[in-house]
Amino acid sequence: MPLELLKEKCSNAIDVVEIGATASEGGSRDRVVKVGGQTGLPFLFEEMDAPNKPQVAIEIFDTEPADWPDTLKEPYGEALKNPVDWAIKCEKEFKADLLALRLSAIHPDSGNKSADEAVKLIRDVLSAVKIPLIIIGCNDEAKDNLVLPKIAEAAKGERCLIGDALQKNYKTLTAACLAYGHNIIAESPIDINIAKQLNILISEMGFAVNRIVINPTVGALGYGLEYAYSIMERARLAALGGDRILSQAFICFVGQEAWRAKEAKTTAKECPEWGNELERGILWETVTASAFLQAGADILIMRHPKAIELIKKNIEELMKR
Repeated sequence: MPLELLKEKCSNAIDVVEIGATASEGGSRDRVVKVGGQTGLPFLFEEMDAPNKPQVAIEIFDTEPADWPDTLKEPYGEALKNPVDWAIKCEKEFKADLLALRLSAIHPDSGNKSADEAVKLIRDVLSAVKIPLIIIGCNDEAKDNLVLPKIAEAAKGERCLIGDALQKNYKTLTAACLAYGHNIIAESPIDINIAKQLNILISEMGFAVNRIVINPTVGALGYGLEYAYSIMERARLAALGGDRILSQAFICFVGQEAWRAKEAKTTAKECPEWGNELERGILWETVTASAFLQAGADILIMRHPKAIELIKKNIEELMKR
């Protein structure tokens, strides 16, 4: 008599988050990107359903990054000097489904651009491309509290994903996202308890928990990946077991972590025994991303087009029933 496969069924599902709004919904995007909805652990289709596949967003900046290695800059060329051109290149040439725009130049120590300049850029990018937008601040609390609410107002109706809200600095951004109809990224420092507490604090302001996306602050391959993986896995198990306050989608800033690792950016001239730096950097980002897919990542923020191409192929293979 053949053995029957024991299937585990979970009592809860991950919340579905919608990013972007079409004209019929009051926005100007050409699509709505949905993530979440899983009823079990990643890709175990014998015992779960996943109505929405993980998504990859290409990360762009409001100014040319000074710390990127040449191997990462090369695919974007002159477009790096103009964020609108950069956004267009990502949509048209690299077929991006999502853009993640980081406002690094508003930081007081990195250009100190004004809120008006940031608002103009957001409007220009929204006019130039039609894919949904993720908007990230500069990680200076005072400047983000000044700029991000104005950004949220300028993008009203577009249902962007805006971040990051922190445990000690969440009220201003939460109020802005609530007022102008955006989703919010809640950042916690690789800590389930802080992630849960922050979600509670945000929801107590009247913000729907299914519009929160958790940023668990991951690490790259060789730089804490396994610890971040275990925290994500524990949070996802708790969510599937019935914890509604942890039932949000995950966003992982893979490119940021992978490309600051010395193994990704050290040149072959500096360390010839490590081999070609382009292949090494692409693989460092790809392997990091593939690991977090298995941990339950719903949105991957990535940088190199070749790594993005590889991970998209990986997602398509994983999503086959």
